[in-house]
Amino acid sequence: MTTRTRPRIVVIGAGFAGLRALRRLEQRIPRGAAEIVLVAPNDYMLYSPLLPQVASGLLTPQSVAVSLHRLLRRTRMVPGSAIGVDTESRTVVVRKISGEMSYERYDRIILAPGSLTRVFDIPGLTEHGFGNKNLAEAVVLRDHVLAQLELANATQDPVEREERCRFIVVGGGYTGVETAASLRRLTEEAARRYPELRPSIRWHLVDVAPRVLPELGTKLGDEALDLLRDRGVEVSLEVSIREVTENKVALTDGRVLPCRTLIWTAGTSPSPLMSSLGAPTDRGRLVTGSDLAVADLPGVFAVGDAAAVPDLTRDGQDATCPPTAQYAQRQGAVVADNVIASLLGRPMYPFLHEDLGLVVDLSGRDALARPYGYDLSGLPAFAVTRAYHLAALQSTPARARVLANWLIRALTGGEVARLGFAHGKPSTFVDAEAERYLDPEAARKESARLSDVPSG
Repeated sequence: MTTRTRPRIVVIGAGFAGLRALRRLEQRIPRGAAEIVLVAPNDYMLYSPLLPQVASGLLTPQSVAVSLHRLLRRTRMVPGSAIGVDTESRTVVVRKISGEMSYERYDRIILAPGSLTRVFDIPGLTEHGFGNKNLAEAVVLRDHVLAQLELANATQDPVEREERCRFIVVGGGYTGVETAASLRRLTEEAARRYPELRPSIRWHLVDVAPRVLPELGTKLGDEALDLLRDRGVEVSLEVSIREVTENKVALTDGRVLPCRTLIWTAGTSPSPLMSSLGAPTDRGRLVTGSDLAVADLPGVFAVGDAAAVPDLTRDGQDATCPPTAQYAQRQGAVVADNVIASLLGRPMYPFLHEDLGLVVDLSGRDALARPYGYDLSGLPAFAVTRAYHLAALQSTPARARVLANWLIRALTGGEVARLGFAHGKPSTFVDAEAERYLDPEAARKESARLSDVPSG
């Protein structure tokens, strides 16, 4: 504990876990009893499960950006990214969005930096691939897809037309399946302007796994596969990407497809910040105890996608909690309680949560859901899926915006106008996530240097 009269709690990241922890801290800690600090690059929490609907234009970007200023009343926000933690001096090294370096001292720290897009060493992927993990990527992707159809309609070259009318999505998980289904629907709507293009539009989903959506089980996974194919998406399993160029995609099964749009959604990897602390990790996720505290690092807690938290619901199995929004939100509440308990010298609580189920939105009224182990499809799954998203949003204004967008679409149909972001890729999944993280020794040196000047 430092010599400050009141403890300082620093939270890294404002995702599902970070925001839930902050709200719980504000609710449970009396005003003035502690200082609460958030380090995050954005002043909103992104509700990422609905990004495919942003990419398709069903939702506006603002609908899934939950304002932190509306929800947090007593938290001081530091706009930037944590790039190192000096656990000896209990200092976080921060690179602000302005590029300036700063630091924040802590008595307790909650690490919830989330995850990054997982990329592989595939020639041309970073230069020509599109992601769908943040708001900028979703908006750029939508404009790019619509631009391809406009350009295809304008050209007389059959080769160029084929390249621009083929779209390939890599990844058979939730994001990949929902992105392929949503954008396929967008191109169907756009093709009403260009009826001669309709037969040329091709959507492909490829994944190295033998099944799509394995978390849903065999029955619903097979149903998802049938729905995708019925909607005109060609699905190739146990296949991956060998090379990407400006106008071609080479697959590992030997095919070379003319294509100018490759969408990469092949999973995520934990934030490199977790590996920079010098503590044990599990496939990049910082290992914690069941109380969400990191062993041998006093005052350090970790939650969310980047934390390997024991799953106490699986008796006799050495398992960790899945990196899902559902688990992250509940970990956020428990970690807030444990931080308070640790400050008061009280026993901490183990994290224990039973999975409530999974939902998948396949665009339109196509949906699949598995609440409490019951398999649903059709309209019941559609209703459960929409209700789940509304309940999971942590803001009443956000719920209202999402619901209004859904109602407007149902009553008036969709809009297929571009917004002007098709030229270039201002926020690719590589550029937006490139960051230099500090190892423990470098973090100590940087925090010592920064402590010689007033903290920002």
